[in-house]
Amino acid sequence: MKKIVIIGASGHAKVIIDIIEKRNEYQIIGLIDSYKEANQKIMGYPILGKENLIPELMIKDGVVGGVIAIGDNWSRSKLRDTIKSLAPKFKFLPAIHPNSTLYNNLKIKQGVVIMAGAIVNSDSLIEEFCILNTKSSLGHDSIMKKFSSLAPNATTGGHVNIGEFSAISIGATIIQSIKIGKHSVIGAGALVLEDIGNNLIAFGSPAKDIKGRQKGESYLAK
Repeated sequence: MKKIVIIGASGHAKVIIDIIEKRNEYQIIGLIDSYKEANQKIMGYPILGKENLIPELMIKDGVVGGVIAIGDNWSRSKLRDTIKSLAPKFKFLPAIHPNSTLYNNLKIKQGVVIMAGAIVNSDSLIEEFCILNTKSSLGHDSIMKKFSSLAPNATTGGHVNIGEFSAISIGATIIQSIKIGKHSVIGAGALVLEDIGNNLIAFGSPAKDIKGRQKGESYLAK
């Protein structure tokens, strides 16, 4: 099997490892992390070092690529940019759990993560480096723009358009034909009945714009 690395060593990485192991298509040789010390182990796999080690791993160990295991949308994009500059031939792989449900005529781009129990309905487009977390559901004819995410149990109707870098939090529901702008966050448990614009935080049932947010502003609990 071809050798890969997991980039990131948090709880999100543990879920990615489980997906890769269950699919049994690649051999994980270890993890890359910007902050944790080398030689620690996550689910039996060593932390090898930081991103600058990747070119050496490709040459000496035959690593062909890997999966970015970073939950925050903006941080995931910055790490992608760093790795591309260090190792232009590094392949960003998808991680799609065998217990997810994928319907007909889908377009799923590089680096996408689809977790256990997630459902992607027919004629949908998932752009680069999106995350569909556990038991999330994307309705038919929907679009997730690059680096957007659905948290666990987030659900959309059909013909929904989620803008790049936007995050739909745990248990949120978006009815059919809604558009979510770029860099916006829909709060946990929200019910979205109307379009939400760019750079906004929306909560409630029905969801209302609460305040603006800056591009790259953190939204995940530590």
